[in-house]
Amino acid sequence: MTTTAGAPGDGSRAPVPPGTGWPEDPATAATPVAHDAAQVRELAVGAPTLHELVARQSVCRACPRLVDWREEVARVRRRSFATERYWGRPIPGWGDDEPEIVIVGLAPAAHGGNRTGRVFTGDRSGDFLFASLYRCGLADRPVSITAGDGQRLRHARMVAAVRCAPPANKPTPAERDTCAPWLAEEFRRIEPYARVAVCLGGFAWQALWPVLRQTGFVLPPRRPSFGHGAEVELTRPGPGRKPLLMLGCYHPSQQNTFTGRVTPAMLDTIFRRARQYSGLGDPDPARSAPPVAPPSPA
Repeated sequence: MTTTAGAPGDGSRAPVPPGTGWPEDPATAATPVAHDAAQVRELAVGAPTLHELVARQSVCRACPRLVDWREEVARVRRRSFATERYWGRPIPGWGDDEPEIVIVGLAPAAHGGNRTGRVFTGDRSGDFLFASLYRCGLADRPVSITAGDGQRLRHARMVAAVRCAPPANKPTPAERDTCAPWLAEEFRRIEPYARVAVCLGGFAWQALWPVLRQTGFVLPPRRPSFGHGAEVELTRPGPGRKPLLMLGCYHPSQQNTFTGRVTPAMLDTIFRRARQYSGLGDPDPARSAPPVAPPSPA
């Protein structure tokens, strides 16, 4: 049987209890909590709305290793963030509820999303990504600092294949599979609006194929290889519907950006292609040079 989300007991060093005022927290103390893979499946499919689905994602406790790690990181903290409260919970999907473009990542970073409460927010990978999204007209601001900072995605939604920060950024296959119903159900609900799925990295590319199969897409006999700029056009279930473009993109990790494997121009090319395929047209050329980042919220 599932339980509801209760408040941890060690004050500000504990993960944020649901419904206690954290900006953009979708959950309340009454949100049901999954404690194993079967409950993840039950709660994902049974969520009555997209908002309730992401609320249930944000309190999941189905993977003991990931729960222990995310909460330990929230208690110990990195020295540079020692005075900040950490979110310390799973990171729910975020962005437009009816997105033309779905951005799929691996998992939140221990001191990024696990700290800020928003996917791809609070670390250098996110800085790189949001700068590109801003230039390409898919985000309101060129930086994403923390939940509640006024950032908003336009025509896009971000989701992670695994919702908790994993040790060494490496979830196990069992953890990936346990978390998969959250991704599958979220994708099923936004699929009618989506025209492009941008996969940030090979892990996200591989994780999305089973979701597409479950959603009824016609898949090629052999799974296409991941690569930067790789494209696969997929037929949707039902007659007369426009196809979905699956688009590969190297992950904007620090290793990739520092070594030049991923450059701002490469990322912009991907998101401009996503805009073009989705029928959104070209972004505002005035955004080619992002303005000075806004100050952190108080």
